[in-house]
Amino acid sequence: MPHNLNIVLVEPEIPMNTGTIGRLCLATGTTLHLIEPLGFEISDSRLKRAGLDYWKYVRVEIYPDLDNFFRQIMPDAPKIFFSTKGKRDFFEHTFKENSYMFFGSETRGLPKKLLECYQDITYRIPQYDDRVRSINIANAVGIAVYEAIRQLGYK
Repeated sequence: MPHNLNIVLVEPEIPMNTGTIGRLCLATGTTLHLIEPLGFEISDSRLKRAGLDYWKYVRVEIYPDLDNFFRQIMPDAPKIFFSTKGKRDFFEHTFKENSYMFFGSETRGLPKKLLECYQDITYRIPQYDDRVRSINIANAVGIAVYEAIRQLGYK
């Protein structure tokens, strides 16, 4: 049984990435939260192609903005923010049940205001070649989700 993990995509832009992340969420029992504006329509064929015929089974919640999202979750819910601007490697983070993992848009990352408010819980995924600006968001989400599952114990 899943650990009630949550992926939060803040203003995602690329439907194939979101579709791929949706498929991962279904495979791991993770809920996908999408913060608008989205760079595509939910009915976008590229989104459904990446999620294949699984999209209709993915637990997806859509919010008009971050403020609305934060009003809907418990204030003390465990949160972790992922950014290339994080000061510590995410392997230093201890995941908890019901965690919310935040990822920014593909071209802009997480909003500056969010990074400033949560800098102490903003982490990076280590990269070992400076020529790479960032890891693809779908890959980053996969790395984070499976590290959380590994820490929490596979059920």
